[in-house]
Amino acid sequence: MPNFQLLLVGGAIIVAIILFLIVAKFFNLWLRARISNAPVSIVNLLAMYLRGIPNALIVDTRITAAKAGLNISTDQLEAHYLSGGEVTHVVLSLIAADKAGIPLDFKRACAIDLACKGTTKTVLEAVRTSINPKVIDCPSNDMGRGGKIDAVAKDGISLRVRARVTVRTNLDRFIGGATEETVVARVGEGIVSSIGSAPSYKSVLENPDSISKLVLTKGVDAGTAFEILSIDIADIDVGENVGAKLQAEQAETDKKIAQANAEVRRAAAVAVEQEMSARTQEMRARVVEAEAQIPMAMAEAFRNGNLGIMDFARYKNISADTDMRTKIAGTDTGSPQS
Repeated sequence: MPNFQLLLVGGAIIVAIILFLIVAKFFNLWLRARISNAPVSIVNLLAMYLRGIPNALIVDTRITAAKAGLNISTDQLEAHYLSGGEVTHVVLSLIAADKAGIPLDFKRACAIDLACKGTTKTVLEAVRTSINPKVIDCPSNDMGRGGKIDAVAKDGISLRVRARVTVRTNLDRFIGGATEETVVARVGEGIVSSIGSAPSYKSVLENPDSISKLVLTKGVDAGTAFEILSIDIADIDVGENVGAKLQAEQAETDKKIAQANAEVRRAAAVAVEQEMSARTQEMRARVVEAEAQIPMAMAEAFRNGNLGIMDFARYKNISADTDMRTKIAGTDTGSPQS
């Protein structure tokens, strides 16, 4: 019996020591939360410790929220931390939204924070941008030629434009909404369309705000995570005479085509000339062949008795007389062979 009592006393002492160590470990956090009117029990602190949650972070975040008048339980903060979120950013964004009168609850803030995970953006930045509008360069410095957009008016003169877009975050469309790159691309498309529809580059230079008005009427912020407040033309320069350059290139191309067609016709004419020369030589060969048949025909006529010696003599006299007349005239065409 005495041994049993000793065991009970020893066990009680061990339990008391364990409880004392637990209380000593978490006393500072418990006291800090109690004094800040954001109480957290020792049991909750021990449970967070066993789950591997940094209880100091949760307690400090809850204290920050309580001092700002926000009632956020430790269970909510723990759940968001275990989901991989940044509890500090969520609480600070809720405080900023509450002070600015922006409707934002804890669940939506957690959803935005998780949506920003893996990116360079945070829910705190989204809320701050909603409070203090952000200026985006269009195009960015690594886009376009020298950070400007080239567009051509109807008269063929190009203009180089750089705009500054003032936006603020639309928290209702932040989850699933398009990013800044989409806004920049749409604004750039609107600038090109606006200048391209202008009858002259002079009209654009006279009223550069016409670009902003036309782009804004297109609703380029639809489906994005931002609301465009204004589009301001920061810089506009006159570029090249693209129309004249294109016309000159077209004229040069037409010239080359015409030269090619003329070369084809010349080659065809040369081919026809060569063909006619060949036909002429062929006809001359036929004439020579026909003249060569004359002596043979005369010999055949002698054999058959159709031609006498006197007829042949008269033929020779006529031939000689013809040759003499031809030489006197200066056109020696030659006489037929006997």
